[in-house]
Amino acid sequence: MTLVAFLRAKPGLGDELGRRLLALVDPARAEPGNVNYDLHRSNTDDDVWMLYENWRSQADLDAHFALPYMKAFVETIAEVLDGEMDLRHFSMKSKFLPAKR
Repeated sequence: MTLVAFLRAKPGLGDELGRRLLALVDPARAEPGNVNYDLHRSNTDDDVWMLYENWRSQADLDAHFALPYMKAFVETIAEVLDGEMDLRHFSMKSKFLPAKR
């Protein structure tokens, strides 16, 4: 299960949105169902951020959103978010290839 989330900060709050998003990375990566959880910032608009997440299953993703730190994030994100989060769900169709190390 893949989730791609696009978020736009209110004008001038791009760094604050990024700080809040970055605080999610380590806890999410530590969850048992997480495959990867990567945060990106737009190269052309400092107020636009993207999360690229892969989870073993929909149940793992649902469990992620039920955790207290995620609930707290969702409850307070409107303070810095311009509009709504754009959440897009995908299912992998190619064969999984582990990262080269």
